[in-house]
Amino acid sequence: MGVSGAGKSTIGDMLAKVLNCSFLDADDFHPLLNKEKMRQGIPLSEEDRIPWLEMLRDVLKENLVLGKTVVLGCSSLQKYYREILRCADAAYEHGSYASKVQFVLLDAQAEVLAGRLKKRAAEGNHFMPVTLLQSQLDLLHIDDAEGIFKVDATLSPQVIVSTIQALLVSKQAID
Repeated sequence: MGVSGAGKSTIGDMLAKVLNCSFLDADDFHPLLNKEKMRQGIPLSEEDRIPWLEMLRDVLKENLVLGKTVVLGCSSLQKYYREILRCADAAYEHGSYASKVQFVLLDAQAEVLAGRLKKRAAEGNHFMPVTLLQSQLDLLHIDDAEGIFKVDATLSPQVIVSTIQALLVSKQAID
């Protein structure tokens, strides 16, 4: 999870390969209208986000019911958004944060993220303009009670993936 430019797609794809599971990029689930709004520099509203998050929750739920592990690259900027996704776990009790759905924040300074977004835009590789970065940073809220893993997104992708693997293994050992 994290704002645009944090590395969710790159790290998510690499992590899924290491874990031998599927990678889902939440951007692929956005309706065209959402993508067009963002392309034009218009932040998404709750009315835009909630149905998208509910669709992602349902896809996660389908995988959990089948006993499949999946890595989802999704911004998940607000606690409320993460609660929607946690509800993919049928046993999840709202507000407990004890869910099969786990979150890892790819954390980086705004300047690093802006540089990545500018590079991506110059290459024509994404619909998200750098002008929306601040609105995402403003929305990002992490409650320490949620137990979200935080990883430095400026590390090499291989180190990030190894760090996430180690965090997941230690979490499983505790559970």
